Amino acid sequence: MEDQITTRDRETLRELAKRQAEIAALPVMAERARLWTAHNDLRGERPMVFFEGNTVEDKGFVPVATCETELGRRMELQLKWAMLNHELIGDDRVVTAEFLCPWRYEITAFGLLVTRVHSSDGGIGFHIKEQIQDLSEDMDKLRPSILSFYREDSLRYAETAREVLGDILQVRMSTALNASLTQDVVNIMGMENMFIAMMETPDEFHTLMSLLTDGYLALFDELEKRQMLSLNHANDWVCQGTFGYTEQLPEKTENIRISDLWGYADSQETVGVSPEMFGEFIFPYYKKVTERYGLTVYGCCEPVHPFWDKYISTLSNLRKVSISPWCDEEFIGERLRGKPVIYQRKPSPNFVGVGKTLDEDAFRQYIDHTIDCAQGCRLEFTFRDVYTLEGELGKPRRAVEIVREEIENRWKGY
Repeated sequence: MEDQITTRDRETLRELAKRQAEIAALPVMAERARLWTAHNDLRGERPMVFFEGNTVEDKGFVPVATCETELGRRMELQLKWAMLNHELIGDDRVVTAEFLCPWRYEITAFGLLVTRVHSSDGGIGFHIKEQIQDLSEDMDKLRPSILSFYREDSLRYAETAREVLGDILQVRMSTALNASLTQDVVNIMGMENMFIAMMETPDEFHTLMSLLTDGYLALFDELEKRQMLSLNHANDWVCQGTFGYTEQLPEKTENIRISDLWGYADSQETVGVSPEMFGEFIFPYYKKVTERYGLTVYGCCEPVHPFWDKYISTLSNLRKVSISPWCDEEFIGERLRGKPVIYQRKPSPNFVGVGKTLDEDAFRQYIDHTIDCAQGCRLEFTFRDVYTLEGELGKPRRAVEIVREEIENRWKGY
């Protein structure tokens, strides 16, 4: 596979790798890794702050690939993204002397390919083309999920990286586990049809959820059997803007299981469902999936407070829960105070993403409210879903600075 990398591309990649290794050697990176580990293991010293920038579209912020080959451009962008937060934002993201290669696999829920119709203006909006309208009539369209594994492709990518960069960076495999069941449901029948199905065809909806859950459990079994799992305990992406640093999961090199790893799940699509319906139609299936993980990160943009007491809080391996802009912070702060679950706050992206300038006074008040609500909790800030900086590339760095200033001023410690 290395023959796809031209001499010019090789030189470009190696220079970037050398720069990454130099940044990784800075004392602050080892200190951040220590802080993340302590934080994730519930003995942290301060709240952690991360700005996820991969949705930002502004020129000058988004890395641009210059390599000649497709493979070279893929590796180049990976190297540049690894350093971007250090160079442009200054948050708590760690730069390590590593090049991580993900195990590639796919699950095609119900055997149905998702069809999305995108907006004509090239924006991010889209409409899902519904393939299931009425479960009482369309159950025969549902099939067991199709599982696809790209083991050899994953290993070839890693081997090429070792050949090109291995004397500069440590190349290793990494695993990201994600199970967002209701997203799969909405992707084939739309949200309105999903809501109606729970009321009008409850038995069929349970059958659908059981079929989907069985697909994810089969996926996990196959990943174990095919030896397509690697530890994600260090500077590994764990979905939803957080990292896997921990000393509370097993250290092993063979026979790695799903239960040795971090995993992720969310159910944004049930934002309009009552707690009772969530408990009947949704949560039992999420519990079956997430109990296979070693540690669970739960939630995206959905407010978790309506489902917290009876359901989400009962996940035995839950370590982080997303506190989105739509979550009742006072409620969840009371519930998490002194508990072994991290309050992963997702600030509204509007402060950084809307308008030319950051309204610093309003933003400080907003952050202060979170800090006050989360006193006594294990707090983490994750900025997500910022799509534009209105050309003002310094806003993310300034937002991070303000969060740190307010932590210094108001945080009372653990």
